[in-house]
Amino acid sequence: MDLAQKRCKPCEGGVRPLTREQSLELLKALDPAWSLSDDGLSIARSFAFPVYDQTMAFANAVAQIAATEDHHPVLTIEYGRCRVSYTTHAIDGLSDNDFICAAKIDRIATGATP
Repeated sequence: MDLAQKRCKPCEGGVRPLTREQSLELLKALDPAWSLSDDGLSIARSFAFPVYDQTMAFANAVAQIAATEDHHPVLTIEYGRCRVSYTTHAIDGLSDNDFICAAKIDRIATGATP
């Protein structure tokens, strides 16, 4: 399944979040560095860079994905590192959108077009 080719669908609530089992299955389509939180409500991955400007360039690329997909992560930026965390706030858990965006981020992390 190529999640990076999919587009996010608007989520205004009223749907159930993914189960832990569904999330673990979708996680298999992502880079193994992504992890599911203990409570099963979010996924996260840290990316390391040798210099700050590369960290910021990556964060800006993630911001572009967020704007295009209208689905926004939590970004924690430090010198040489950017941590990306996804959850779908409208449903208090994970949705397909979280995994779609994570897959797009995996592509930019490897230098591919999202």
